Amino acid sequence: MITSFSEAAQPVPACESKTPRCVIIGAGPAGLTAAYELAKLGRAAVVFEKDAVVGGIARTLEYKGYRFDIGGHRFFTKVQAVQELWSELLGPDFLLRRRLSRIHYNDRFFAYPLRIGDALIGLGPVEAIRIFLSFLKVRLLPSKSEHTFEEWVTNRFGRRLYQIFFETYTHKVWGIPGSEIGADWAAQRIKNLNLFAAVKNALRRGRRRDAKEMTSLIEEFHYPRLGPGMLWERCTQLLSERGIPTFTETSVARVTHRDWRVESVTVRDRSGSEREEEGSFFISSMPLRELIHALHPAAPADVVAAADQLRYRDFLTIVLIVDKPDLFPDQWIYVHSPNVKVGRIQNFKNWSPEMVPDPSKTALGLEYFLWSSDDLWSDPDDALISMGRREAAQIGLIAESDVIDGCVVRMPKAYPVYDATYRDALTVVRAYLARFSNLESVGRNGQHRYNNQDHSMVTAMYAVQNIAGENRDCWEVNVEEEYHEETLSAKPGAGDRLVPRRVSTGPG
Repeated sequence: MITSFSEAAQPVPACESKTPRCVIIGAGPAGLTAAYELAKLGRAAVVFEKDAVVGGIARTLEYKGYRFDIGGHRFFTKVQAVQELWSELLGPDFLLRRRLSRIHYNDRFFAYPLRIGDALIGLGPVEAIRIFLSFLKVRLLPSKSEHTFEEWVTNRFGRRLYQIFFETYTHKVWGIPGSEIGADWAAQRIKNLNLFAAVKNALRRGRRRDAKEMTSLIEEFHYPRLGPGMLWERCTQLLSERGIPTFTETSVARVTHRDWRVESVTVRDRSGSEREEEGSFFISSMPLRELIHALHPAAPADVVAAADQLRYRDFLTIVLIVDKPDLFPDQWIYVHSPNVKVGRIQNFKNWSPEMVPDPSKTALGLEYFLWSSDDLWSDPDDALISMGRREAAQIGLIAESDVIDGCVVRMPKAYPVYDATYRDALTVVRAYLARFSNLESVGRNGQHRYNNQDHSMVTAMYAVQNIAGENRDCWEVNVEEEYHEETLSAKPGAGDRLVPRRVSTGPG
């Protein structure tokens, strides 16, 4: 059972300055969870965060009273310790929400996770026939190869259904065509979908679906009243009260080590001033590429070269303030149309009513997945807001004239990319870092993994347990078994969240 800061019967001791201090790099879910766990042990710690806001990608930003996420963050976990920590920090501010998310395609909405029977009915008889004929074709003449995402999906549902519901959105998110993404991602993410069974199921309206036939069992989730950032802002406040400070706008410029022990970090504040911070233990959630480059003395050339092969997908949100109280009931919508660049749209008011200060208005977040080298990333905010207004109107969600304001948020390194070189590169980096006796790398960017928030937190919990004398492998979190909403059961702390992996389609 997790000890609470607020439990009067068993108060948490103030962190003693005499205890060995832990230096934590990054104030995202992993870094702040590590600090929180250390505080409960009475351990001294300090947290350094490069950005001005805590929470990492799970932050909540504010614009003129409108609050919004960097992507929507459902709070759902099968790890009891994480659930208890969330509830402990948020209490009555931890809302239970009914989930609604759909796919928007060809001016129609379709259930997400996809229910093929419903999709066939929604697409109309002509398109349904085309899909069914396409499906029969692959049943008679399936591809002998199933190495790619495109081949895997097409072999099961036909090329036409693949083109409608899989091809465009996957390419938007990852910047990699389905013909170059490994089939292992499809095999994990698309489960329990059978075309014949789906049609039969769709015709049985009014009957509850067998849970094993459903793609998703998560119909409800928790959400902080003021967004996910509320959790981490409250965590930071409680840490401060216990003597663990969090310094924002303070980056780590250098990590000094000797004899496979980190001795100190050199931090730089927003004014450019530097100071050295010593510690006995170090927990890092900064991107692995940046960590390797910060080491002093420098890491071997092959390790640096491996770190430089690790890439990240960047993320841009265009927030539109719309002068309408209600637009659509979904929390988020996946946009499959190839005619617009937007990939997903959040309706923040439907996550929590208090995300919007004026009930007569609605705030939408139009999300674009891209590389920071793309032209869109550096376009002026006014031009981006105009584009977002135009695209939202083009797909029929709003009238352009109803948009009264907006802003733009750029989030670099939002998603670690699993390309053709990442696995070998990560192996080299991991082997090198494993030699350090007092350094743990945790979290999404700290392990170059497309982790769920709860798994990032578990890596931090393991790191703290190691500081307390246990022997846990932080890298073994979420590799034992799949962990998705399709899964009926899972081991605590288990389940790797696969992301697309580029495969070679050339000779050899």
